[in-house]
Amino acid sequence: MPEHSEHIVSPKVYLTIFLALILGTGLTTWAAFRNFGPFNIVIALAIATAKATLVVLFFMHARYGERRTRLVIVCAIFWLAIMLALTLSDYQTRQPRMGRLLSQAAYYDA
Repeated sequence: MPEHSEHIVSPKVYLTIFLALILGTGLTTWAAFRNFGPFNIVIALAIATAKATLVVLFFMHARYGERRTRLVIVCAIFWLAIMLALTLSDYQTRQPRMGRLLSQAAYYDA
């Protein structure tokens, strides 16, 4: 039976990752109040992906984990990519809503 060895991470690494996550939260808040047009969702997902990657790699110790753990993470990311692609493709095919103040007859006549 192989001996289990645990990787010890320096507190400096945790502090650096924590500060990066705080910076990412500030960046998220800043981006939420700006209008980037069609790139709003792209910017939000990029920031969220970077923050989630830091959490998984360092706080969940995936960076120092076994190969099987890495395989599970890669499969989860692949599945997430499939779900996001399907959701975004569905979002692109929807017709824009005119608003609640516009009657349905005016909406269908346009």
